Amino acid sequence: MTSDELNAVIVRAKAATYVGGGVKAPASRPGSHDLGWSEGPWRYLDSYFGGTDFLGQEVVWHLADPVWAMNYYGYVIRPDLIDAERTRATIKGALTAMYAEGRFLGGFEWVGAFGVYRDWSEGGVGQFRGREVILVEGVAAYGLDYFGGLVRG
Repeated sequence: MTSDELNAVIVRAKAATYVGGGVKAPASRPGSHDLGWSEGPWRYLDSYFGGTDFLGQEVVWHLADPVWAMNYYGYVIRPDLIDAERTRATIKGALTAMYAEGRFLGGFEWVGAFGVYRDWSEGGVGQFRGREVILVEGVAAYGLDYFGGLVRG
């Protein structure tokens, strides 16, 4: 498996689940919201807790082996500037555009009806960390921190 192949799988999985309105999977843990995807030997699960403020983990398996994972924590910083519905709409619009470029890392900016989405990261699919924000009137109203990479036995 190459980094490019893994990146392509991750992008397809992400695009088909949260952003693509994918089918919810049964909760893997009490209170979790889970979205699953599979294609050939690949399987993906995005499992998170919360709503306006949320914490989650994404995992990719090849056959039965976990090969990649990402953790994230997102939160509304300024509820006077943005609410959960506008945050979700902005994130989905921005990520749809980013995934259409065939990537999920490397920095991105997108302007939507409810604010400016900015993402920056360092590293590659093998090991990375990053942050996304939504700016409303130039003020960070929402933020999400993420990190992850390859999982090896």
